[in-house]
Amino acid sequence: MTHAPAPAASGHDPRTGAGPGAGPDPRRWGTLALLGTAQLMLIVDVTVVAVALPHVGADLDLSRAATTWVVSAYTLAFGGLMLLGGRVTDLLGSRPVVLTGLALFTAASLTAGLAGSPELLVGSRVAQGVGAALLSPAALSALLHLFDGEERHRALGVWSALGGGGAALGVLLGGILTAGPGWPWVFFVNVPIGLVVAVGLARRLPSGTTTAPAVPTPPTAPTRLDLLGAALVTAATGTAIYALIGAGDHGWVGGRTLGLLAAAVALYLLFGLRQRTARSPLMDLRLLTRRPVASGTFLIVSATALMVAGFFLGTFYLQHHAGRGALATGLFFLPVALATIVGATAGGHLIQRLGARALATAGFVVAGAGFAVPALAEGTTAVVAGTTGAALGLGVLFVAASATALGHVAPHESGIVSGIVSTFHEFGASLGAAVISSVAAASIAGSTADGFVHGFAVAAGVAGAAALVSLVSVPGRAR
Repeated sequence: MTHAPAPAASGHDPRTGAGPGAGPDPRRWGTLALLGTAQLMLIVDVTVVAVALPHVGADLDLSRAATTWVVSAYTLAFGGLMLLGGRVTDLLGSRPVVLTGLALFTAASLTAGLAGSPELLVGSRVAQGVGAALLSPAALSALLHLFDGEERHRALGVWSALGGGGAALGVLLGGILTAGPGWPWVFFVNVPIGLVVAVGLARRLPSGTTTAPAVPTPPTAPTRLDLLGAALVTAATGTAIYALIGAGDHGWVGGRTLGLLAAAVALYLLFGLRQRTARSPLMDLRLLTRRPVASGTFLIVSATALMVAGFFLGTFYLQHHAGRGALATGLFFLPVALATIVGATAGGHLIQRLGARALATAGFVVAGAGFAVPALAEGTTAVVAGTTGAALGLGVLFVAASATALGHVAPHESGIVSGIVSTFHEFGASLGAAVISSVAAASIAGSTADGFVHGFAVAAGVAGAAALVSLVSVPGRAR
């Protein structure tokens, strides 16, 4: 079983910034609600836009490539800059990075809603992604400083529920806003929420997350940012995600896809060389060799890929094959969002008792059983029921993944490890969409449902294989 790191041995409590003997911040759960709301906006902003794309394309006369970039530009900037956001958090503290990221995301949402050209809209989506890359790891790092022990597992359960349920919630919100006031409001809705959350966090985030000295770092810790390393890892991650996004259209073994993946590998190797030779490296590569971090990243990649696969298959089946509208599809995904929240909440309560290995294995088994339902029985009821059942297991998995990867993190490493977890979350999303779009290509383009059936079968098979890997790789309960 994973355990949270003990507070730093200093004159401050890392959760409160107070002196020795001070208790936990009494406002920590309210602060978590604000941090969670900010994170929810980032997750929702992927799927809420996907539902509005046909209307956006018609109003702005977007080409097929530009339409794709409205979604991909955000994902690329979000995933590609995540490690940089985590390292900046370690150097400056979570509070200023959270507020800066939130301000940038909110301002970019306003310009996206006002966009009258494809160039301004795509540029605004890039700016949203930059803000999200700063905000997400910094907010997760703040959570780790606010909570400890059993409370940390419960808080991670809440965080995981927001991440898992946000994608399904975005479909519902996108349908309502697009059918109501119009597509610009899928962006405008972030503005008042972002302003309220920013004011609340500015007042409530404890002083212990304001500056790095509140949680002292080792004498060997870097004191400045490795900009070359940040550029290399950002380029590598962005190239890899770009390759995965385009693999569904250009083929997994096509020259374009393989060339981009090879370029990403080369950039990662250069990044690794830079980290071994830099005087102030961006990250300690030995973090990736730790069993909890390595197995936690496996869990987050697998869970996110399966979640996006289920979302992708479900929405396309309901709209393209079953003939449902955007709003009706969103309503069908409401139980999926609720199931994810229930699973994550249950996982937050059970992780301390059962351990991450048992929880992860059970989560994959439940998810696989859920995906097997629409693979064996065609129809709207089977798709909605099966996807909802799978979401229950995936909610549990998000808790197991976060608790495994972050359970042994020292205070001065919380930002960069949070960035690693968030980066692999984006990798999983791109991987799941790319694989499933290739498997179900015939059904997406035509009227047959065979591709959807094959897609759900692949998802069930991947979940079963991941359950076996979890039994071997995920750390068990500590004696």
